[in-house]
Parts: sequence; structure tokens; C-alpha cells
Amino acid sequence: MKKATSLLICATALTLLGSCQVKEKEARLKVMTFNIRYDNAGDSLNSWGVRKDTIAEFINREHPDIFGLQEVLVHQLHDLTEALPGYAHVGVGRDDGKEAGEFAPVFWDKQRFKLLDDGVFWLSQYPDSAGFIGWDGACTRLATWAKLQDNETGGEICFLNTHLDHVGKEAQDNGISLIIQRLGAIAGNAQVIVTGDFNVNTGSEAYKRATAQPALLIDSYTAAKERTGVAYTYHDFDRIPEGERQKIDYILVSPTFKVLKEGITDEHTFGTLMSDHNPVIATLASQADASGTANHQ
Repeated sequence: MKKATSLLICATALTLLGSCQVKEKEARLKVMTFNIRYDNAGDSLNSWGVRKDTIAEFINREHPDIFGLQEVLVHQLHDLTEALPGYAHVGVGRDDGKEAGEFAPVFWDKQRFKLLDDGVFWLSQYPDSAGFIGWDGACTRLATWAKLQDNETGGEICFLNTHLDHVGKEAQDNGISLIIQRLGAIAGNAQVIVTGDFNVNTGSEAYKRATAQPALLIDSYTAAKERTGVAYTYHDFDRIPEGERQKIDYILVSPTFKVLKEGITDEHTFGTLMSDHNPVIATLASQADASGTANHQ
């Protein structure tokens, strides 16, 4: 009887140990996308000098684990990196592949993640050459990506951030197709997160292409168990009538992520409008084994 009891205790202990080990590899991941609006002297009371401290305070307070920004000029990047000491980042200016033009940088918590690889490509017929305007686009556009190892789970994440053209439909559609194609080569077995200002709503061809393969990417907003905040992202510094505002900024994720929550911060949350866009923040749950391969039930 004592032997049977001992065996039962051991079995229970092993079961609990296994459960604890699994829980140790489960992790919450907070992801953000935010078009911060480039520094435009014509913005007057909404100029970068007025907004930058509020943006930095917001990011430090929310403390997303990984995030992508859009419309970042090099001096804005310097302001933010100084104000966000807990983060590392990658990215280049879109006009010359160095510092000219807007960046679409990827930031990550440098205590939680280790950078494994990174790169950029341009959304054009010449994706590996800087500065080209793709197809019928109005501006040069690029995608920035970073492959990161999560120190909490041991898993790998391929995070890609972009900003699609605001005029050219062909540029939008082909830009998304190029991103999907490139992800197949750079992500490997890593889980994927794509953030960006797509400049389109969910009825567009570009959005449909982005979500056409649910085995690859799903929209975290539609998949979220809970949604908070407003339902739009672009408000043009509160100038667009509320009923006409649209959601054009997205977080797309591998279906192996569980989307626990997604929120769009109301532009009236602070006394100062942070941007002409609202930030989008998603809370994800993932589980990975020691090899970095996603393992979900």
C-alpha cells in the first residue's frame, strides 16, 4: 500500500512538474503598430516638438515587447531612441537605404529578445535596390524585418513592418504580394508578425491578399477575443468626422498565436494628439519548445 501511494505521489509530482515546465514556456507578447506622423512644419500645434514627449511617455508606459513605427524621419528616430533606452531597433531611410527619407523601424525590448538577423527590401520591381518607386506608387516604400529569439520561450519571431503607398492601388497590391513572397524566404520556422500602415480598409484587394492565406497570417483585430478602444486608426488630427474614419493600420500574425486582446487608443486619451493615426496594440499568447518551433493545441 505504501509503495502504491509513493508511486502515486511521484506520478502526481511529475505531472505537476511537466505542467509548470509548459507554463514557463508560455508567454504573453504585446505588439504595437503606430504611424507617428513625420515631422511636418505645417502641422503647427500638432508639430513633432509638441507631440514627441507624449509619444515617448505612451510607449514607455504601455511597454510593448515589439513594435513597428511608420513615417519616422532620422531626427525623430534619434529623439525616440534617446527617450526609449530599454529598446533596440533596426531600420533605414527609404530614399537611400541609409538616413534619407522616412524609416519604418522595428523596435524590441532588448532584455527579452536577441537579434538573430535583419534586413530591408523595397516595395518595387527592384526590391533590393534603394529609392525606387514601385509600380503606380506616389512614394518610395520599404519593409523592415527582424528575426528575434524570445528569451522567455526560446522561440523565434520574424517581425516585419511596412507602410504601403497611399495612392497607387497596383503598388499596394503588389507590395503586399512581395511581402508575402519574401516572408516565405526569411521567416523559416519562426512565427510571423506583420505590422504596418496599409493605407487601405478591409474591403481592399491589398488587405484581401494579406489575409488570403490564413495558414500564414490572420488579422489580429478580427481574431481577438477582446477588443477595446475605438474602431478606427486614421483621424487626420481629429479633422475627419468620426463616422467617416477608417481602420487602415494592422497587426497580422501567424495563426499559432492566440490573440487575447487588441486595442486602438482613442486620440483623446491625452491632452496632446500623439499623431494623425491612433496606435494599435495586440496582446498575444504563444508557446514554443526549446527548439523554437511553435507548439500549440
